[in-house]
Amino acid sequence: MDTETSSKNIGKRIAHRRNQLGLTQEQAAEKAGLSPQFFSCVESGIKNIRAESVIKLSKAMNISTDYILLGKSNDHDRNYLIELLEPLNEVQLKCMEEIIKNYLIACGYSLPSD
Repeated sequence: MDTETSSKNIGKRIAHRRNQLGLTQEQAAEKAGLSPQFFSCVESGIKNIRAESVIKLSKAMNISTDYILLGKSNDHDRNYLIELLEPLNEVQLKCMEEIIKNYLIACGYSLPSD
């Protein structure tokens, strides 16, 4: 994969996460301590991002550096999902379980047998 393609993919993942969080580019840049202009260029794949900026983004957007750079989730990402489920009561957890199962089926995954 060439540098340009890699930069564009990194930018797409950052933009996707920013949208998940409901942040504007300006808000995300401020949270990460980056200039809005630089953030915009990174998201569009025009500029490469240095390691220290990846780490800042990772912390600010609560996502792993592995996901930003490689598009692969790791234990940090999985643990964050578990944290999101912690405040749910038993009924809410069962509902979430059904949502996840239906989502996986819709995406073509086979579910493990009970």
